[in-house]
Amino acid sequence: MVLRRLLRKRWVLGVVFGLSLIYFLTSTLKQEERTIRDRNLLEARDPDHRIPWKVRFSLGNSSRQITQCRNSIQGKTLLTDELGYVCDRNDLLVNGCCNVNAPSSRQYICKSCLANGCCNIYEHCVSCCLQPDKQPLLESFLNRAADGFQNLFTAVEDHFELCLAKCRTSSQSVQHENTYRNPQAKYCYGESPPELLPI
Repeated sequence: MVLRRLLRKRWVLGVVFGLSLIYFLTSTLKQEERTIRDRNLLEARDPDHRIPWKVRFSLGNSSRQITQCRNSIQGKTLLTDELGYVCDRNDLLVNGCCNVNAPSSRQYICKSCLANGCCNIYEHCVSCCLQPDKQPLLESFLNRAADGFQNLFTAVEDHFELCLAKCRTSSQSVQHENTYRNPQAKYCYGESPPELLPI
């Protein structure tokens, strides 16, 4: 009863409104500052930023030890390292590279990929994308990337990061925002989206 009487008083409503307005304004200004900072970071990047297409090291027959490898991390059973090897999670070395001597390890696997560059398995998509002969396709994509994608793809530093980003499912992989265009081949490194399968 006392609370109702208190809420009916104009000064209480004025205080509540004033505090709400202050909160709204400070939140809006902070968000605007973040937006400006992000825009400045993107503008500060070199517009002629070139992606290094060669992997920093090569296994080959070299006797030198590899210090570290990046890999696709999230796979439950499979992983792809930055050299293009796909292996079982059990065959991952402590340095992050796939054990190339393990029976499960294969380099540049495109086994689950279609001709349009869409794959059934994310790790196969990344591995296939890392093939040196895919460089012209990826360069062509980067040159024609829409402004919305430009921010994402200018943030990548090398071929491996580009393939990780490109193979993730995107809005091009779905229709009506809730179903995959092709549920069997939803991870794409190619220029075109997956073919639309009839329902």
